[in-house]
Amino acid sequence: MPKNNIINLFEEILDSSSILSGDELKSRFYHIWKTDISLESLCLLLPKSSKEISSIVKICNDNNQEIIIHGGLTNLVGSTISNKTQVVISLERMNKIIEIDEQGKTVTCESGAIIEDIIGAVKDKDLLLPLNFGARGSAQIGGAVSTNAGGLRVFKYGMTRNLVMGIEAVLPDGTIISSLKKLMKDNSGYDLKQLFIGSEGTLGIVTKVVLRLYRLPKTRYTSLAVTNNYQSVLDLLKIMEDKISSSLTGFELLWNDTYKKMVDDKTLYNKYLPDNFKYYVFIEYMGGDFENDYNFFESVVLDCINKGVIDDAVIGKDDKEQVNIWGIREDVAVLADERDFDQQFDISIPVALIGKVIDKISKELNDCEGVKTIYPFGHVADGNIHFIIGKDSDDDVLKSKINDIIYNNTKLVDGSISAEHGIGLDKKKYLIKSRSEDEIDLMRLIKKSIDPKNILNPGRVI
Repeated sequence: MPKNNIINLFEEILDSSSILSGDELKSRFYHIWKTDISLESLCLLLPKSSKEISSIVKICNDNNQEIIIHGGLTNLVGSTISNKTQVVISLERMNKIIEIDEQGKTVTCESGAIIEDIIGAVKDKDLLLPLNFGARGSAQIGGAVSTNAGGLRVFKYGMTRNLVMGIEAVLPDGTIISSLKKLMKDNSGYDLKQLFIGSEGTLGIVTKVVLRLYRLPKTRYTSLAVTNNYQSVLDLLKIMEDKISSSLTGFELLWNDTYKKMVDDKTLYNKYLPDNFKYYVFIEYMGGDFENDYNFFESVVLDCINKGVIDDAVIGKDDKEQVNIWGIREDVAVLADERDFDQQFDISIPVALIGKVIDKISKELNDCEGVKTIYPFGHVADGNIHFIIGKDSDDDVLKSKINDIIYNNTKLVDGSISAEHGIGLDKKKYLIKSRSEDEIDLMRLIKKSIDPKNILNPGRVI
């Protein structure tokens, strides 16, 4: 169908402010990491309800019109890139927090709600949404569900999948599948919400979600510890699991070069500990006893120092200190801004092998001409390690060499090329390193069954 004709159909179901096309698109961007690339699209649609999304998708399905979904645009795998022939649906106007159920400990919200806004709203009710990652101030909950986002507290609370109790989604033919239940147990047939969690918008558009909440902890403390031995990192993790158990909500790791960059004289972060150790461990303790939690946590940390498990440590007691300590771990823009060009990676490795694998990858990257900086960091307790690799050029040959070093070493230990960022467009070529041909064929079959015309986020994942 000609461009103007399908836009005319959209005008029949949406008000004029919900349709942007032509010159109106010039102020819109993909907001891809470190780059504002102007949006290319047939038109951008800004629906305000699930019913409007359903009507839009029905029109697109009837006219074989491809659709790209936009959430908070914080992805790192090319998921939101579109072309001039594709329609973009942005969920930014569907941002309501519909209900906070204090007794049932759930929150129901539209998919465009900003994660940090949800966190703040439930906190006012003494409840905790444990999703915690750097982009929470702009990431939307629908995108987090669609990509099965991770973050700093996966070790304790699991991925986004573990928090989703109910979902409403629009299928590629416009059908609304709504199951916004607040049930912990529901084995009445297939768990259909799992089709949409982590499928990156290829099987349906998530429009509403019900999320599980937890009682808000009364205390929170952070420790930064150092050691030169990866086995000591593992020993420290075991001790923390044994001693503080359910109060251990975060266990993160930075390597030496990463730490040094984060606390150099160009950043705002304090150097709490010397920069000559190999490993820097960030530990989060969240409890419920104002009188005793700090002293108990401190005693566990001091015992680890006295027994030689770690060489030194500091504990952030007040909010200011904790924000500063966690800034060293979370403010990864500092690492990316070191060079004009960079590649970022998000891999999973068996926890016991992380030390050796990262050493091997780092050595091979150092031997790779064109690589200038190597910054590993990550969620060591759940095996998820990130790299930001700085370069002086965006040469395709160099890019492929770096990809091969990372992904080949990941495959050698039966790891994953994507722990939490997804596949999108950028990692499709390498999916075979984490999934078998049979698994990928089954993914294709599911996609074809639900979206036979391949109109929804086409080309993503598979």
